[in-house]
Amino acid sequence: MSSGQITPHPYDKRTVVLASKHQKERVLGPPLRDAVGLQMRVPDGLDTDLLGTFSGEVARRGTPREVALQKARMGMDATKITLGLASEGSFGPHPQLLVVPADYELLAFVDAKERIEVVEQIVSLNTNYAYTVAKSAEDLTRFCDRAGFPSHGLIVRPNSGLQRGGPLFKGITQFDALSDALKHCVGYSDDGLAHVETDMRAHMNPTRQKVLRELAVKLGSRLSTFCPECQTPGWGVVDVVRGLPCEWCGGPTELVRLEIGGCPRCPHRENHPRSDGLQTAKPGNCPSCNP
Repeated sequence: MSSGQITPHPYDKRTVVLASKHQKERVLGPPLRDAVGLQMRVPDGLDTDLLGTFSGEVARRGTPREVALQKARMGMDATKITLGLASEGSFGPHPQLLVVPADYELLAFVDAKERIEVVEQIVSLNTNYAYTVAKSAEDLTRFCDRAGFPSHGLIVRPNSGLQRGGPLFKGITQFDALSDALKHCVGYSDDGLAHVETDMRAHMNPTRQKVLRELAVKLGSRLSTFCPECQTPGWGVVDVVRGLPCEWCGGPTELVRLEIGGCPRCPHRENHPRSDGLQTAKPGNCPSCNP
C-alpha cells in the first residue's frame, strides 16, 4: 500500500438491515453511508409493531434499548444479514424542563460477526408531541397549527374509553378526514369528546425525522471511531461520572463531571472531561446553593 492511501472502513459497502416499517431509511441511510459507507436495506413485510406501538394497541415490553436491540435482531433474522439497525422513540416531559415535551430517541446497531452492540441516544426539544380533546374540527384550529397539521399526521380516537377495541384513526393528513374521524369518535365516546394526538410515527412526522437524522449522524461518528486498545469500531461514551462542581460553593451537583469512553467489545475504558467543555455548574443546579 502506498503512503497516503486511505484504508476503507470495515463497514464500507456492507449492507445493514433496518428494521422499520415507517420509512426511516430516508433519514438514517444517508448519514451512515457518508460516515462509514453502510448500505441500508429494509425487509419487506417486517411488522415491527409487534414490539409496541405509539398509539397503544401493542404495549412495549422492555426498555427502549432492549426493544431497539430486539427489533434490530428481528431484521437480521428475517434477512440473514449480519449487521442490524433499529430505532426506538419515546415522548414525554423533558427531564429538566418538566413542562416542556421532549423526544427521546435511541438508535441501536448490531454486528453479529464481531459480537458488538453500539447504542446512541438523544433527548431533543425539537418535537411537536401534543394531545387535546375536541368535539369538532373547529375546536382544533390552534392545536392543528401547533402540531404542524397537515404536514404532520394526527391520530383520533374516542376520549372516554381509550381502551383497545374502539375506533382508531391514524395517519390523518387531510382536513376532511380529520372532520370525519372526529364525528365518528365523538359519537362513540361516552363524554362526547374525541382524543386527538400527534402521530409520532416517523413517516407521519417530519419534525421527528430531523431528530432521527441528527441521531444517525451521531451514530455514524461513533462507528467511525475506533477503540484505542483493540481497534474495534464504535468507541464512544458508555457511562458518566456526576458531580460537576458548583461555581459558587464548589460542592458537587448532579450534573455530569466526566464522560467515560468505552469499547463495545473489549473492557478498555477512559475518563474524559465533558465534551462541551463545561467545568462548573450554575448555582441553580446546586443542592446547597439552591436547596
